[in-house]
Amino acid sequence: MPEASFQILIDNTGERFGCAAGLDVLRGMECLGRRGIPVGCRGGGCGVCKVRVLDGDYRTAKMSRACVSEQEQAQGYALACRLYADGDLRLQVVGKMARALGAPRPGFDFAGALAAASGRAEPERR
Repeated sequence: MPEASFQILIDNTGERFGCAAGLDVLRGMECLGRRGIPVGCRGGGCGVCKVRVLDGDYRTAKMSRACVSEQEQAQGYALACRLYADGDLRLQVVGKMARALGAPRPGFDFAGALAAASGRAEPERR
């Protein structure tokens, strides 16, 4: 009987990949040669692969509390290297490298930050 596989959707990029049951989400992504989630230590301690599960069933292994607090974990935050899908998942990358994906973090005023960096009072509208 073939092992179950679940679809993982990364909201930041729109990328989808299959992840076999029993593989952590980060490893499942790497096995397919995908790069939607930044990769760090792979051991649950650096926080580079931090994601928020927006939808779906999952379980997690032990993670560093310096990276994911109990409160954050209760709100769906996890490290992808310690995240195991029990069904299809929809994720948002929120870790230290989220900017590398070109997606702003929740609550971050990206247009305002660009305007401030360029010295304009308001974002340029086109």
